Amino acid sequence: MSEALYEAQIDLAPVRERTIALIGYGNHGRSHGLNLRDYGVERILVALREGSASREKAEADGFNVVSLAEAAQRADIVSILAADEAHKEIWETQLAPNRKPGQALIFCHGFSIDYGLIDPPADCDVILAAAKGPGGAVRSAFEAGGGLVGFWGVHQDASGQAEAIAKAYLAGLGCGRAGIYESSFKEEALADILGEQAVLVGGMCALAREGFEQLVAAGISPRMAYIDTVHELKYIADLIHQRGIHGMYAAISDTAEFGAHEVEGAIREAVRPVFQAIVKDVTAGDFARRWVADYEQGRETLHAMRAEAGEHALEEAGREIRGAGARTR
Repeated sequence: MSEALYEAQIDLAPVRERTIALIGYGNHGRSHGLNLRDYGVERILVALREGSASREKAEADGFNVVSLAEAAQRADIVSILAADEAHKEIWETQLAPNRKPGQALIFCHGFSIDYGLIDPPADCDVILAAAKGPGGAVRSAFEAGGGLVGFWGVHQDASGQAEAIAKAYLAGLGCGRAGIYESSFKEEALADILGEQAVLVGGMCALAREGFEQLVAAGISPRMAYIDTVHELKYIADLIHQRGIHGMYAAISDTAEFGAHEVEGAIREAVRPVFQAIVKDVTAGDFARRWVADYEQGRETLHAMRAEAGEHALEEAGREIRGAGARTR
């Protein structure tokens, strides 16, 4: 494992001396643009589709907004910050036909390169610069005087400067305050998707819904069941974030800890085949193919799954609890 690098060790000249185009101005695009500018990067373009709802916000923030084609023609570095599933379309229709020779490409996730959505030409640097956290947190951590941990990787080094650009870009996001580590597109892609599907989102929601249903079936009121399986997740997550899992256990009641240790092994045994299947699905590229196909078909499957999840009984209990909390403030 590589040692962490910090901002005092990193030269920002590789990004300060180049024109950078940010493709997209959502949570990641806006955070990247504002942080880089605050770090002294002046030549920033924000590239948006015609009619994008983000144009007004980008212009209000003081950025020069251009088309995707113009960004490809002018930029020395193109940072692709649009949704992963849209990268193939953006690359093939806007960037590749108009790109400046020798241009560097930066990705904040390993998805598009590792799963073959984009096949860059040999003359460009292909760089991973991943600030590990939600896009909005890239900015909020920076404004608080900190930063998110960053990971860099080089898939292709045509210029001989790809590593320097990757480190400088991450330092410009504020990651040098928290630590910057070497990684790869493959590592980041698998870790990101498995973490989201099996633990942070899919796993957490599955456990919460199942726990809610079991408590209600046992005669517990929906509002009590919601609080004990969903509402209090924030408190546990905050403790883990601050202290780690072992520290969280030390901070909760002995009753909770004793019971948790007893059931943790059984839960892990039950979910292990699911996790193993996810790893196989992701590393084979099957998940990426299904997700991109659904995007190209208007996200029909996603919208159906989202609607079904919204009808779960715990949602009504949650609205009641959140509404009561809002009335007391």
